[in-house]
Amino acid sequence: MSTGELLNIEPLELKFPFELKKQISCSLQLSNKTDSYVAFKVKTTNPKKYCVRPNTGIVTPRSTCDVIVTMQAQKEAPADMQCKDKFLLQSVKTVDGTSPKDITADMFNKEAGHVVEECKLRVLYVSPPQPPSPVPEGSEEGSSPRGSVSENGNANGSDFTQAARGFTERPESQDKSAEARALISRLTEEKNNAIQQNSKLHQELELLKREGNKSRGGVSFVIVVLIGLLGIIMGYLMKKT
Repeated sequence: MSTGELLNIEPLELKFPFELKKQISCSLQLSNKTDSYVAFKVKTTNPKKYCVRPNTGIVTPRSTCDVIVTMQAQKEAPADMQCKDKFLLQSVKTVDGTSPKDITADMFNKEAGHVVEECKLRVLYVSPPQPPSPVPEGSEEGSSPRGSVSENGNANGSDFTQAARGFTERPESQDKSAEARALISRLTEEKNNAIQQNSKLHQELELLKREGNKSRGGVSFVIVVLIGLLGIIMGYLMKKT
């Protein structure tokens, strides 16, 4: 910060985050700590390269003013990122109530007897801020685990543990599915056997019913024959008597 009698200037270096083919701006803050009106003017050694807004103005008592300096887009980077451009800020006390339109070049003419304060500002190029590094592949949620190799060539132990756990879990699931299939096959076979046994028992039951009906029919026929014989015998005896 320049601590002149009229204006305090901050910063004293114009720092531009240099990028090719891109306009870049930085700002100066002028603070008037006096009770007088102060006029200022900004000059540069390379006026075609920079745009200063405002390049002249008035800072009222106990107030501040911001000056924006814009560097035009550059097609080439300077050697070693060094810049020889300079700025000169001139300030002079003026009468109260002076407005920016009242400023003239003669107000900053030392030869005319005006007391002019001057502050030289240099230009610095700095590296632009770097974007954040992208997230490494495989670290996102939901991605499948992959084996990673450390700098010394050894694989990550946790990845091997997960892989081994997966291999040990697969045979167990296969064994369980094999057991389930065997159980279903056995139950199906038992069901078929039970159906066959039921059918066989049903056939035997029908056969027994048929034989029972035949046996009942034979007994009744014998009884009928015996009754007939008895009738003949009784008739024969009655005839004799």
